[in-house]
Amino acid sequence: MVFVLLCVNLTFSQETFKRTLKLMGSRFEITVIAKNSTEANNYIDMAVGEISRIEKLISSWDPASQTSEINRNAGIKPVKVDEELFTLIGRSVEISKLTDGAFDISFASMDKIWKFDGSMTEMPSEEAIKQSVEKVGYQNIILDPENFTVFLKLEGMKIGFGAIGKGYAADKAKILLMERGVDAGIINASGDMNSWGNQPDGEFWKVAITNPMDKNKAFALLPLNENAVVTSGNYEKYVTFNETRYTHIIDPRTGYPATGIISATVFAPKAEIADALATSIFVMGREVGIDFINQLPKIECIIIDEKGEVFTSKNIEIETIKK
Repeated sequence: MVFVLLCVNLTFSQETFKRTLKLMGSRFEITVIAKNSTEANNYIDMAVGEISRIEKLISSWDPASQTSEINRNAGIKPVKVDEELFTLIGRSVEISKLTDGAFDISFASMDKIWKFDGSMTEMPSEEAIKQSVEKVGYQNIILDPENFTVFLKLEGMKIGFGAIGKGYAADKAKILLMERGVDAGIINASGDMNSWGNQPDGEFWKVAITNPMDKNKAFALLPLNENAVVTSGNYEKYVTFNETRYTHIIDPRTGYPATGIISATVFAPKAEIADALATSIFVMGREVGIDFINQLPKIECIIIDEKGEVFTSKNIEIETIKK
């Protein structure tokens, strides 16, 4: 979770307006700079319409969506889709290749053998874990760029956009509002945030990074300069067996939950890539994750391990919040 610190200064010609609502099954906050509430509400309505459009396209819960059609025809036949969905799937596959499968939209076919609601009393068996990922594998997503078709090779295979969809929606809403002339704002898609412009007083937008040891507090304040930030955390959904904490973020390659990290924050030019990489870092682990991020241009990260120690990529400076 990321808190946004907003500053409203009525001496300027524009003000900050914010609306909070539920979209894509999650809490969204849409903030814009506008001259008055009427103008702001029109802009926010545009963003809501765009996010709702994307949800209808990528939702695996809506039987009428193209994503659901792809899943229904797994192992049967290719499905023709809109170019927008096709390219989103294509980028997702490229991220899977980049992360060696730590990110994989075919995770949706994983059997849900891990429970993070307090009901688990023992580890699943090795065999059950192995079987849980039998249908997972981005290599089995077959894309035909000439016909814009998507084919899932294995019967029972599914794709889902839970680890990238809200970030993509935040990006698209931002682009739309910029095209409509909105000078500045933030799209906060349940912690997947994308910003542009500055606050009315000329200052950068700032985000407070949640302290995973006490989720009601923040440990650092960071400026957002025309970029996106996404935080993934396991401080609420996890189980502990044999003194090891297992997060709800599961490695799609092995079926085992990630361990060692309790919070990963990624800064990137787009929320889509920040969303995907925040999940990937959890799976990779601290050392591999930071080394990976250090090789990517314009992308930075902050990792907090299970001991509460903070680690960052090479170009991040943290402004610690004084207590």
